[in-house]
Amino acid sequence: MKTVMIQQLVEKFKLEVLTGENRLNRTVSKTRVHRPGLEFAGYYEFFPQERIQVLGLKEIGYLHTLTEEERDARIRNVVKYHPPCFVVTRDQEGLTYLIDHCRREDIPLLRTSMTTSKFIGLVDSYVTKMLAPEIQVHGVCMNVAGIGILLRGKSGIGKSETALTLIRRGHRLVSDDAVVLRKMNPETLIGSHDGKTREFLALRSIGLINVARIYGRSAFQEETRIVLDIELTKWKDNELNNELELEPRFTEYMDVKVPTVQIQLQPGRDVASLVEAAANNYYLQQQGYSAAEEFISRLNM
Repeated sequence: MKTVMIQQLVEKFKLEVLTGENRLNRTVSKTRVHRPGLEFAGYYEFFPQERIQVLGLKEIGYLHTLTEEERDARIRNVVKYHPPCFVVTRDQEGLTYLIDHCRREDIPLLRTSMTTSKFIGLVDSYVTKMLAPEIQVHGVCMNVAGIGILLRGKSGIGKSETALTLIRRGHRLVSDDAVVLRKMNPETLIGSHDGKTREFLALRSIGLINVARIYGRSAFQEETRIVLDIELTKWKDNELNNELELEPRFTEYMDVKVPTVQIQLQPGRDVASLVEAAANNYYLQQQGYSAAEEFISRLNM
């Protein structure tokens, strides 16, 4: 099971550690944070104790309205479930009682200057991404005119060379050779790099190049949503497709179906332009336009 360490959250969001410095190795295995309002009011029936607990103005404000005895009892009944950590937003102060209880139970108590809604949005997005199922595939990931593309094909077929041409035309590299695919939900795949190959493109006879250094920061981006799968294959005379519109084909990655286009290679064929055409055609299809349907309608006029 994938997990996220509290230490990673502290470093990612620059959180202030109020207590529990020695327990930052605790982990989170569930997405979505929780605001323990009902629990502080005495209702624990569905308390998601495995989630990050966020205390905003409402929660801290409510605790301040209680007597010392009531406050101690309410906090004690929540911390006894040992959630991964508590995070106080907006740099709120007057937390001595909360610090005491968290220190006693050895639970990290953290603080941020961010508003509650902003912090929850950022943490939910980060934890969801970190906990998402993932696989690594061989290929090149590109963002072509806003369309996330996975370029596949056998080694030496020309994937990286095609990517280089696309980069020179203003499109962006995400990953070369090792593409990490994360399943964010049943319909969404995010393509990224493995960290080691970040910004690098491997070209036969040339070696590694850093596209951000050569072509500028706009030539690279960290991730993209994969919506089109393009397979580069050798030219086969008996498998040419001349239909006005091809039957839809799909490739599945972790049960997510991605539309697939096959491009056959031949000397002199402008593969990068064909990839651009495939990306732009996919965009138009998502807008409800079909060139084949328009052509047929003209024939029938």
